[in-house]
Amino acid sequence: MKQVILDKVDKTLLNMLQQDATVSLQELADTVNLTTTPCWKRLKRLEEQGVIDKKVALLNPEGLGLSFVAFALIKTNNHSNEWYQTFVDTVSEFPEVMEFYRMAGEFDYMMKVLVSDMKAYDGFYKKLVNSVEGISNVTSTFAMESIKYTTALPIE
Repeated sequence: MKQVILDKVDKTLLNMLQQDATVSLQELADTVNLTTTPCWKRLKRLEEQGVIDKKVALLNPEGLGLSFVAFALIKTNNHSNEWYQTFVDTVSEFPEVMEFYRMAGEFDYMMKVLVSDMKAYDGFYKKLVNSVEGISNVTSTFAMESIKYTTALPIE
């Protein structure tokens, strides 16, 4: 996707939606001094351009008993395309994996894992290392406190 040029109105709409995706079209339009039809057309254009990817409800993990955050740092000796694709396909199916990155530096991959407790993480760890051959090292670190969490992108 190529970068989309946004004007002040687009940025205001996007910032409002990032705070509350249930805000009414009328409220959005009023805030940016448009009528609802041109406001709707802007939102539709932003969706078609891929700027608005999806609209979701953000759930409170602690309310669901998911308060244990782990970061798994993975090394492998196998860097073939076939191994990569198998690894990515497998890990992408694990619901505990909230974020998953290929890295530069000491580790090859990093994932953020969300589970209920250490025992659940141990179960995840065993599932991970037994699902794909070729993982040479998994280093885990655990979050003690969430200091900042946001899904809002910094739209300047």
